[in-house]
Amino acid sequence: MMGIVKHRIHRLFGLLAVLFVLPVAAAQAAPNFQMPFPCGQTWVGSTWDGHSPANAVDLNRGPNPDSDLGDTVVASYGGTVRTSAYSTTTGYGNYIVIDHGGGWQTLYAHLNSRSVSAGQSVRIGQKIGTVGKSSAKYNLSPHLHYEQRYSGTVKRIVWNGTAIPYYAKKSYTSKNSCGGTSGATGTVNTSGANLNVRSGPSTSYSVVGSLADGAKVTISCQTTGQSVTGTYGTSNLWNRIGSGRYIPDAYTYTGSDGRVAPDC
Repeated sequence: MMGIVKHRIHRLFGLLAVLFVLPVAAAQAAPNFQMPFPCGQTWVGSTWDGHSPANAVDLNRGPNPDSDLGDTVVASYGGTVRTSAYSTTTGYGNYIVIDHGGGWQTLYAHLNSRSVSAGQSVRIGQKIGTVGKSSAKYNLSPHLHYEQRYSGTVKRIVWNGTAIPYYAKKSYTSKNSCGGTSGATGTVNTSGANLNVRSGPSTSYSVVGSLADGAKVTISCQTTGQSVTGTYGTSNLWNRIGSGRYIPDAYTYTGSDGRVAPDC
């Protein structure tokens, strides 16, 4: 009988030993998140004790309360839009959630407008909306409420590998898609004719070259200019494909009706 008891105790300790040496799954490394604004823009980030949720940051840059209204908001990293909606049950108002994989998500709230839909793939630096003050609960001045989440928990903000300080106001300059390295790709579609390349975003600018129908291009950034009617409807969006080289987005297939590259 004593031998049976000793055997069972031995097995119990053996199982406990196995449990204690089993590796614990490490947290998935965060993507190299960038600021949610076009390259080179400087914004003031505010964090404070009592902010809900605690690790979110509010962002402004204009000298006046309404200066930021309508400013471009871009994706901090590439991923899939999980939510693009107006919340009637929280204070987020118009908000977007992007899933970046590995448990990581970013949230952008109080938007004035949303230019992406749930299920849509987005690139880092792609325009997803504009700064606003929307909320079903609060009267707000325009600003962007921004969160980085891991497995549903709001984490402290890290941009370009650097953690921001809490609790303080500090200016930050965006490095999102700087240098055009994260530009989008496009395909010229004119249904046959060559497409003129202009020195600026209008047909009043000089012709500096041409592209054949079906030509592949790299779009380093996008800007607004003359409204042009083409294969993909009427648009005032122009694609910069090199220094002093622009083509109308209305003749460019990018897989999206909206912006796919940072502002020029």
